[in-house]
Amino acid sequence: MIYVKQSLNVKTIRTMGRISFSCLFPASWHFSLSSQVLPRLLTPSLRQLLFIGLVLCLMGLLYLLLVTGKGHVGWIREENHFHRHLARVTDVDATDTSNPNLNYGLVVDCGSSGSRVFVYCWPRHNGNPHELLDIRQMRDQHRKPVVMKIKPGISELAKTPEKASNYIFPLLSFAAQHIPKNKHQETPLYILCTAGMRILPESQQEALLEDLRTDIPVHFNFLFSDSHVEVISGKQEGVYAWIGINFVLGRFNHVHNDGEAVVEVHVPGSDQQEALVRKRTAGVLDMGGVSTQIAYEVPKTVSFASPQQEEVAKNLLAEFNLGCDAHRTEHVYRVYVSTFLGFGGNAARQRYEESLIRNTATRNKLLGQHIGETAESPLLDPCLPTDLQDEIGPSTQKLYLRGTGDFDQCRQILQPFLNRTNETQTSLSGIYQPAIDYSNSQFYGFSEFYYCTEDVLRMGGDYNASKYAQAAKSYCGTQWKTLRERFDSGLYASHADLHRLKYQCFKSAWMYEVLHSGFSFPTNYKNLKTALLVYDKEVQWTLGAILYRTRFLPLRDIQQESLKGAHSHWRHSFSFVNNHYLFLACFFIVLLSIMLYLLRLRRIHRRTAQRCTPSSVPWLEEGLGSPTLPINL
Repeated sequence: MIYVKQSLNVKTIRTMGRISFSCLFPASWHFSLSSQVLPRLLTPSLRQLLFIGLVLCLMGLLYLLLVTGKGHVGWIREENHFHRHLARVTDVDATDTSNPNLNYGLVVDCGSSGSRVFVYCWPRHNGNPHELLDIRQMRDQHRKPVVMKIKPGISELAKTPEKASNYIFPLLSFAAQHIPKNKHQETPLYILCTAGMRILPESQQEALLEDLRTDIPVHFNFLFSDSHVEVISGKQEGVYAWIGINFVLGRFNHVHNDGEAVVEVHVPGSDQQEALVRKRTAGVLDMGGVSTQIAYEVPKTVSFASPQQEEVAKNLLAEFNLGCDAHRTEHVYRVYVSTFLGFGGNAARQRYEESLIRNTATRNKLLGQHIGETAESPLLDPCLPTDLQDEIGPSTQKLYLRGTGDFDQCRQILQPFLNRTNETQTSLSGIYQPAIDYSNSQFYGFSEFYYCTEDVLRMGGDYNASKYAQAAKSYCGTQWKTLRERFDSGLYASHADLHRLKYQCFKSAWMYEVLHSGFSFPTNYKNLKTALLVYDKEVQWTLGAILYRTRFLPLRDIQQESLKGAHSHWRHSFSFVNNHYLFLACFFIVLLSIMLYLLRLRRIHRRTAQRCTPSSVPWLEEGLGSPTLPINL
């Protein structure tokens, strides 16, 4: 007797569908659903619930993709901004002058003691109207900034203005050698004169400038017009310095992280009812030898105590748009700038010494004394280190001093030199100063603000008033002999000299009083950083000048990007948001295929059920092999 497989319903088996799942690891198992079992499981109510569940899942997936897609794009934009900013502040590579997409610009700073030319460069604008040009200082093949300085200042030529162009030619020739010749015609040149020229009569200023306007276009092919050479005001210089500092700090990039400080700004001249929220900019404090300057953004509309104060404020507040589109307000700033002549460290010491000479002479005359007239009977000066002996004044009126090193008494003596008044919203000499939000602001202190904290006290960086006052008090009270020994041992900064040691006590007290009594910074203010450099770079006001004066140049690149975008719009439309919509389309196609397959299985089941007898179904449903029957031959 031979056993063979029954061939009954073979055709039916081939035409019937089966859904199977199997796994051989870690344990062997097998699950199978025939086309007869599946329709019984998928009852009408269950199918409706399944369909609704699929729809809800798809809606959730769509929402998730859109949200994450938007966040992904924002994250990419934020990363791009960060890397661009990082590249700007860490860029020390030589400028690739073979790059045809690189643009150049020149700024000549004609100062009181000399003139310097700065060469800047920047790539093509990326076409985003919300962003500024990525301007950097050009570097030569040795990775050094392309800068050249000559002496004396151009104001020394006031009586011979016809020599002005010959004076400036070496600077322009130097710059021309570093810029590709085919780029000269499109390279803007700006010649900006500062303090030295301001003190000249207007007729002498104009004679010097006219010689430059006439001769420079004859010898050089730079982009240069009459408006590119001028004498700028102290206010303009302060605004340019503020722009340069904040550009290097990345404060004009309005894509900000959650942890970054922001500020609400009421944009000047805007019809917007709601305040604009953007990155908080940094204020600038700068104390030189002759003058002290303060510059900071005034984010909110200001009010005035009197019409006279309002008139003064107009000369101290600058409103400008750094963006290329005059109709956009995201780069509109209102900045307060004030310069105080005679309030620099050296000028203040000179005023103080003149006061000592005058007051001592008057007192001696009235009381019949001879204090300070000889080294044996010196005038005691609390603003000099303990036991330091010094002499001041002309030879005909010498005044001998001996330091007592009393920091607190020195501060008290210096307060009248601030020329404060009782008016509200005023600072040094009673000059108007808008209110500062000390709870949401940040300042950088340069020059003497840094030297006073770092050269001797070695505490530059984050400023702490109480620690600074304690360190200054300790220094002032130290014997001059001990200070000299420390100096000879190299315990102070390398650029600190004996002049710094002698007048550190005075300048420490003066800086403290200017900051806290003059500008009214609270002693618990924590957001002042004293610095010599920003990201290890000396930031010049010339950077701010070229940023402002070239602000409309991106319009050309933006128009080109718009045309390019219009021609390739179909490609951008197809890509959508990183192809997320394409993924959704594929998902829908797969889902539709599954549903069609299930419907086909149902139709097959109905046809099969009509052909098959009930007795032939069970072994098919349970996935068993066909029975064998004995056949006699």
